Amino acid sequence: MSRTRPGDAGAKVLKAASTLFYRDGIHAVGVDTVAAEAGVTKAALYGNFGSKSRLVVAYLRERDRQWQEEIDRITAAHTDPAERVLAVFDVYEAWLSRDGYRGCGFLNATSEFPDPADPVREVVRHHKTALHGYLLTQLHRSGANQAETLADELMLVLEGAAVTSVVTQASRPFHTAKRLAATLISPPAP
Repeated sequence: MSRTRPGDAGAKVLKAASTLFYRDGIHAVGVDTVAAEAGVTKAALYGNFGSKSRLVVAYLRERDRQWQEEIDRITAAHTDPAERVLAVFDVYEAWLSRDGYRGCGFLNATSEFPDPADPVREVVRHHKTALHGYLLTQLHRSGANQAETLADELMLVLEGAAVTSVVTQASRPFHTAKRLAATLISPPAP
């Protein structure tokens, strides 16, 4: 094993944990495996994160940060708020197909941490609330009627497409969901 510079260990651990936790499941991966994959000692892992629980929270926060960057990158190409809402479906599709259709990492984590008071669940709530807030903001900007209800509905459509894409191992559910979303946000014909 090559010697790791002090500042590099945390980044290596987080990168390894992100891959392993998403691919294999959080509870299925031990800290020994993460440390070995990262090429660092367990002492370096604990020195940077303190515990596996804190590493899991860091993994989810980093995933959330990357997700927000992806949303910003893809939706920035659109000036119309309704188009930005629809572009979120493209982000989901790109994200989940790139990750091999293992599903939403946040929902996967929720299934492994059933206690609503667990810090993992707090990160998941933050992520989903931020996404809902983004949709709601864009819907308000577009002048949509009943924007709050519509944002709730779009979240259900997005999450349903994410789950269905895992089951089918295909992106088609996102195309269907995007068409449904376009219908929901289109103003009614006079």
